[in-house]
Amino acid sequence: MLDWGPILIGLLLFILLSPGLLFQLPGNTHRMELGGFTTNGKAIVVHTLIFFVLFTILILALGIHIYSG
Repeated sequence: MLDWGPILIGLLLFILLSPGLLFQLPGNTHRMELGGFTTNGKAIVVHTLIFFVLFTILILALGIHIYSG
């Protein structure tokens, strides 16, 4: 059986935490911008750290597993 948990959680977090899609932290002109569809280097680093922390908590600490088959 294949564990689809990390794959689906990673895909969902990647889509939701793409800088500029839903929000951008820090923004280009404000601390937080909503739906600007633009990004900068600082926002990429911050969103990468948020992704890593949430992914680690969901997969390792909570132990989310989705099995198929």
